[in-house]
Amino acid sequence: MTHDGTAHAQTGAHDHVFLGDNHERNERKTWLVIALTATMMVAEIVAGTVFGSMALVADGWHMSTHAAAMLIAALAYLYARKNARNPRFTFGTGKFGDLAAFASAVVLALIALLIGWESFVRLATPIPISFSHAISVAVIGLSVNLICALLLRDDQSLHSHGHHHDDHHHGHGHDNNLRAAYLHVLADALTSVLAIAALVAGSIYGWLWLDPAMGIVGALVIAKWSWGLIRDAGGVLLDYVPSNEDLPEEIRSALEEEGDMITDLHVWQLGPGHHGAIVSLVSEHPKAPSSYREKLAHIHDLSHVTVEVEPRAA
Repeated sequence: MTHDGTAHAQTGAHDHVFLGDNHERNERKTWLVIALTATMMVAEIVAGTVFGSMALVADGWHMSTHAAAMLIAALAYLYARKNARNPRFTFGTGKFGDLAAFASAVVLALIALLIGWESFVRLATPIPISFSHAISVAVIGLSVNLICALLLRDDQSLHSHGHHHDDHHHGHGHDNNLRAAYLHVLADALTSVLAIAALVAGSIYGWLWLDPAMGIVGALVIAKWSWGLIRDAGGVLLDYVPSNEDLPEEIRSALEEEGDMITDLHVWQLGPGHHGAIVSLVSEHPKAPSSYREKLAHIHDLSHVTVEVEPRAA
């Protein structure tokens, strides 16, 4: 005796739209940030070429890598929204954001590697620095990055920890795609902050080594962020249930009573704030699958449930 349906629907057809509550808002924010970053990038490259500032040109091309990574996020939002009701996506397009986040995290790791390598080269062979030019570039870049970071910041989506599934958390799963775009902006801001500190100290004390040393520090921090994002987005793609995710326990406590016992349970994330579950039960007094789904209706993050019930063997 099986039934496939949402936790709240009783019978009949249902859709498989498992996008986050703020999907369209986050999509608009990401496109806006790309526009700001791309404008700043072009301005820096043009100004650097006209005024002969290598620092400006280098920072412009550096921003282009982050703009490209954020484009991945924006296109993922767009594709997921356009295909949300495409029946060929068996469980919807909610995981597209995690796929994009995983790709962005790999780009972030490569950026960390490039910054680290360039910093080691600079340590080995220091080059003269035009401190006034470089500081002004870093300050301009930082101001744009801080504006972008404020636009992308979302407390619900930036924490990768497990959460309780009560009324207060309805639909608020963390959005790894937004987190990826935010981390790219934050990485750019971090390099600007470290560069400003190193350049100011360097201009006062003549420490040319401090700029590449700060670059290595920045590369290590960015690499750590990248690894965290790869781990979390990859976990969602592989249907990994984190140890601090309490949904399986909630399902068991809701269903295992009156002689009913769960023999097989699969829980996975369908999209931000949406989870699916396949539950197999044996029961001394089997009831209709709909009655078991009613017992799970209070778990708002549980958006798609398949229930299988069999009588307990004598």
